[in-house]
Parts: sequence; C-alpha cells; structure tokens
Amino acid sequence: MHFKMIIVFVENSATDDVMKSARKAGATGATVINNARGEGLNQSKTFFGLSLETQRDVLLFLVEEHLSRHILEEIARVGKFEEKPGTGIAFQLDVEDAVGISHQISQLTSAVENEL
Repeated sequence: MHFKMIIVFVENSATDDVMKSARKAGATGATVINNARGEGLNQSKTFFGLSLETQRDVLLFLVEEHLSRHILEEIARVGKFEEKPGTGIAFQLDVEDAVGISHQISQLTSAVENEL
C-alpha cells in the first residue's frame, strides 16, 4: 500500500470543517499544528508594527494514494481555496515509507478495494 501526505495551510476558523470533509472523503486522521504564519501574493498588513493576519493551522494527512486526489479536492472545496484568495492552500507529496500505521492499513484495504 502506498501513501501520500496532504499538507494543508488553512485559517484556523476553517480547520474543523476541513477536518470533517477530509474524514468523509476517506482520511483516517490528521495532525494539526497551530499558529502558523505566512504570506501570499500580498504582504500582510500591520498596525504600529503588529501583524493583522489571521491565525493559520497546518494540517498533515497521511492518506492512501488512491483516495488522495478525492480528499484533496474535498479539502479545497470546503476551504474555498479556489474561490477566495488567502483562504489557504493544500498540496500532496509522495511518501516513500511510513511506520506506525499498520492499524490503519487493515481499515483502508476495504475502502480502497471499493474505490478500484
């Protein structure tokens, strides 16, 4: 079984909705890293030297490769990444190897077989 890592940078107000949609699409869990910062095309606004940007979270999903595109598309749809600039981004990377996921493989096997 092969995996992909989906990495999502999203406003913290949308984290729960993104997590729920990813689970419905087949993700078995995620790691959330709070209070990330970043800039897009436009620099962040400041007020007397204080940043006025919204807080962001980083979500890390380790997903089975056959489910990854569907999960990625659901994350983008719920997060409105293509509709509104600055709401967030998501991308996936190939995972060469992973350990500590044997308990998930048995659950994923039937889900992937249904997709194929």
